[in-house]
Amino acid sequence: MNEHMIATLASLALLLSPGQTELTIYNQGFGVVKELRQLKLKEGVQTIEVTDVASMIDPTSVGFRSITDAHSFTVLEQNYQYDLINPQAILNKSVGQKIRFIRTLGNMKDVLEGTLLSAPTSVVARPEGGSESTYNGMVIRTDDNRIVLDPTGEVEVNTVPAGLISRPTLLWSVDSAKAGENSVELSYITQGLSWNADYVVTIDGLGKGDLQGWVTVNNQSGATWENAKLKLLAGDVNTVRATRPEATFGLHRDRTLNGVNRLKEEMLFEYHLYTLERPATVANKQTKQLSLLEGHDIPIRKKLFVDSIAGRYYPGEGEIGTGDVKPQVRLEFVNDKESGLGMPLPKGKMRIYQRDKSGSVQLLGEDQIDHTPRNEKVSVVVGRSFDVVSTRKRTKFTRLSDQSVSESFSIELRNRKEEAETVNVLERHYGDWTVQSHSQEFKKLDSESMEFVVILKPNEVKTVRYTVETRW
Repeated sequence: MNEHMIATLASLALLLSPGQTELTIYNQGFGVVKELRQLKLKEGVQTIEVTDVASMIDPTSVGFRSITDAHSFTVLEQNYQYDLINPQAILNKSVGQKIRFIRTLGNMKDVLEGTLLSAPTSVVARPEGGSESTYNGMVIRTDDNRIVLDPTGEVEVNTVPAGLISRPTLLWSVDSAKAGENSVELSYITQGLSWNADYVVTIDGLGKGDLQGWVTVNNQSGATWENAKLKLLAGDVNTVRATRPEATFGLHRDRTLNGVNRLKEEMLFEYHLYTLERPATVANKQTKQLSLLEGHDIPIRKKLFVDSIAGRYYPGEGEIGTGDVKPQVRLEFVNDKESGLGMPLPKGKMRIYQRDKSGSVQLLGEDQIDHTPRNEKVSVVVGRSFDVVSTRKRTKFTRLSDQSVSESFSIELRNRKEEAETVNVLERHYGDWTVQSHSQEFKKLDSESMEFVVILKPNEVKTVRYTVETRW
């Protein structure tokens, strides 16, 4: 290796701060960063310091290409340095080195000078319920050969130990064909970025409601992006991720909720991409809220469901699903243009409100919705009915053979309201089952369920009866 090459290797080329930035955040807890960087290169092999990257970067995901000249340079090697400067790291790397320790004894200050033999460490919980690490205190051997254990006070070190850096950095070994400015597109994946959707539905009690949708962006990646082009991808993207602990911090909330922040939606492969139509700053340790959509005068239908044995094993001689049941209350609407919507809804939490007679908004309930395409029905659980009650009984059980039984059921529905209600009664049976008799018409929904729709007048009590024969 010639002297020119050695000098070039020792040089540290300047990499300017990020320029044009595009940030795509996935609702699975990671993001893709694409930045335009300006390199000042020398001819030959040199080391490039890439700073201002996310501390939760995946180094194996780094990609780059020259905008100026695609064949102008080659990256020979990449190293990711993330041993950041902090008191614990400095003490750990100063073991065996000279230090000064200043402690206060009453009104007097005592200065210890000596060698650090052991740095203090905190108790760390082991994963999966394993044992915890023991506490190690500070140990100093003074210059007069005294051993001091666990002193309290201030520590002074002569220099910052080698290998510690102030911010996460990529180090590239670059072979450049020529010297000069070079515009480079840098891209990588980082953890610590996430977003979720939240919806607020306010109903008027007359079958209509208004919907507002927000997205909340959370940045815990360790980096800040100024005036970035922000994109949010909704969908279940398949990823292979190594387990990595995620830090939690106090959050600063940045609410940007006015109409100019609306997100533009488009299809991307089997997913949906939402792009903010203006630059946005996404700061580290910050949550940012953006307006997603609005819908007004949406036709909303309330439904009451009695589903006594959902998720329970059946058949059997035990009386499964008997007793009093409060009907589940659901609100349903269609996500289409006729309803004032028609935009794919990312999965998220939906809260339902209604104004009382004084005009105050009251929370009725909340539920989680999945990704919902346009023109599909949205159905959210609000809670349980207060004034409509059902009682389910098995009135007869006959074992016909080792593999068949006959059962009779009654479901009494009581409406204690001063207004009419409609109740959807779901009954479930498993195996090869056939309804032998029934007190009113029903609809077989699938191989395991049937539905009775019961209309109740104010203060009316009705009973649904049926007999079913089951074979297995």
